[in-house]
Amino acid sequence: MPRWKELPEETSHTERQLLVQLRRLKDHSDLSLAALASRTSYSRSSWERYLNGKKPVPRKAVEELARVCGTEPTRLIVLYDVAERARAKAPAPGRANEPSSRPRPAQPSSTAPERGQEQEQEQAPDQDQDQDSASASASASASARPGRTVPLGWMLATVALAVAVAFGAGLLAARGWDDEAPAGKTGPAAAGTGYLRGRTYECAVRRKDGELRAGHSDTREMLLDINSTGFDVVEAQCLLRERGFSPGVFDGLYDERTKDAAKKFQHAHHLVVDGIIGPDTWRELRR
Repeated sequence: MPRWKELPEETSHTERQLLVQLRRLKDHSDLSLAALASRTSYSRSSWERYLNGKKPVPRKAVEELARVCGTEPTRLIVLYDVAERARAKAPAPGRANEPSSRPRPAQPSSTAPERGQEQEQEQAPDQDQDQDSASASASASASARPGRTVPLGWMLATVALAVAVAFGAGLLAARGWDDEAPAGKTGPAAAGTGYLRGRTYECAVRRKDGELRAGHSDTREMLLDINSTGFDVVEAQCLLRERGFSPGVFDGLYDERTKDAAKKFQHAHHLVVDGIIGPDTWRELRR
């Protein structure tokens, strides 16, 4: 079986989980892309684009792949729905920093522009002064007409104010968990760093707004399966321990021990026992 291509870097976490499961299902079936195309309503090239993350896979294609491979499609449809919601919430690429396409207003021409000044300031159309006095006249005109040229002092003050506001907002966001966190907690905010693989995190589970929280993540629908990593996994591991199904480690790596603990929890709470933590399992964990 040929090795799959790496998924594009911009592929979201939820979309990546869906594609990994679809690839596994296709590999276990021993069907080639051509054979898959002959048994479904999608062409070989379409399956190649879907499974390599070049184009979002349709819901119908997910259902047909499950049917052809003889498996229950429910779990794959749950993965698809979560990925679809994530795509709907994601901002359109390039919109936030896209420069305005509206043409700039034409600048009035000057009868005697000084070199370099035509890009910085605007001279009055009726100026007949000589070149030596053009610079002083343009500066006075800019001061008298707000909106044409921004003085350097005002510009620096505006930039400094924007930096101060952004810095203050960052401090408030960083303190979001610290203001309520118990002493010794090593969550993402308390540590001041992102998730570090190989590190063990503490579990300080408490009830807030009627649900259990360990302070590492507030997700209620992130899908977790083998080799998932991050603070969402730490949160799940802590909640599993709190509910009496400890995985033994709290390092943010969804390994076999964590999956086994999740299966036992799902069985005890009459959920689908697949070891995948999704919206239904999160809801029970946070009760």
